[in-house]
Amino acid sequence: MATINKIILLGKSAFLEDAGILVFGDLHLGYEEGLNDAGVLIPRTMFKEMMDELGMIFGEIDKEGKTVRKIVVLGDLKHEFGSVLYQEWSDVSQFLKRLKEKVKDGEVILIKGNHDTILEPIVKREGLELKDFYVDRGYGFLHGHKMFDEILDKNVKTIFVGHMHPAITLRESVKSERYKCFLAGKWKGKKLIVTPSFFPFVEGADIFYQEGNLAMKVNVKNMDVYVVGSGLEVLRFGKMRRLEER
Repeated sequence: MATINKIILLGKSAFLEDAGILVFGDLHLGYEEGLNDAGVLIPRTMFKEMMDELGMIFGEIDKEGKTVRKIVVLGDLKHEFGSVLYQEWSDVSQFLKRLKEKVKDGEVILIKGNHDTILEPIVKREGLELKDFYVDRGYGFLHGHKMFDEILDKNVKTIFVGHMHPAITLRESVKSERYKCFLAGKWKGKKLIVTPSFFPFVEGADIFYQEGNLAMKVNVKNMDVYVVGSGLEVLRFGKMRRLEER
């Protein structure tokens, strides 16, 4: 577990302790069926893995005596752009039901990602709606592929985005391994936190070799790197530019 002020990083999620908000994104539900349809035969285990991790996250928050009053999903809940696959319909419906159970007296906020072009029918069936962005208690939430003027309001102090799927490759001698990571830095005088993708199949894009695909222009080299380890472990590795020098 690592912290950024009152923000607790738990696995691939962040818990905003002062606001009671749990945030994560980029689940890409239905990814396996898309691969199967393309002729890539892999077992469909992602949904169970994500549900298990979600259970661990809530268990850790409960253990600390904290309460999740609101969940924000930062977009790309489903994977396919132009259709709704059977697995997507099933997994998204089950996932949203589980989230609503976890915050019975609270809210589930769904941010629209670039993959969520026809997600509305599933979401409406669960009594929810998609939002382009969301602001609450000085926090701004958006997927990251588009910017909205409301996020630039002076009352928004911290911005959360997904979309980038940040990861880092750590090397020791001839051995290398890639890990998902959070990025934290400044943008236009605000704290900016980029969350890793929640889905387990692909680690993400190596931040050493790409500047990101966010709507806002950020200098990734000036951002702090928080590496996601096993279980819910998150470790602060320091500034990216210093990691490059090693």
